[in-house]
Amino acid sequence: MIRSLTALALGAAVSMTGVAAQAATAGVPLDSHGVAAAFGNTVKAQYPDGRFQRLWIRPDGAWEAVGRRGYWSSGKWSERGGKVCLKQARPFPAPFKYCTDFPSTGGIGAAWSSRDMSGEPIRLTVVRGIDRPVGGAGS
Repeated sequence: MIRSLTALALGAAVSMTGVAAQAATAGVPLDSHGVAAAFGNTVKAQYPDGRFQRLWIRPDGAWEAVGRRGYWSSGKWSERGGKVCLKQARPFPAPFKYCTDFPSTGGIGAAWSSRDMSGEPIRLTVVRGIDRPVGGAGS
């Protein structure tokens, strides 16, 4: 259950136009840093097995994701103590938040190491635009 929730928590698909428009209307410049760098872009988490999860963070406090196994999820995000915290609402409300570091000085191309909710190591990268999986889940 935790593995599937983790897969749900980091990765998503939303329309590029919608997210880019929200970032533009929020006045977020394309060279933003910190969590604002993710608005209209993709946060990709790569696992040791080479598969990816994708997360789209919106300036309105919402996120959507597609996990490395193709499961979709969404919820609300917040910042706390230099970390970005995800609270899942769909496909079911999670009773806890998942928090991970998000570099305050990084923009597009920022990469850092973290761990998923089960403690498995992941490598996160902010990628320009909406990077949807091609060829199935986790690719």
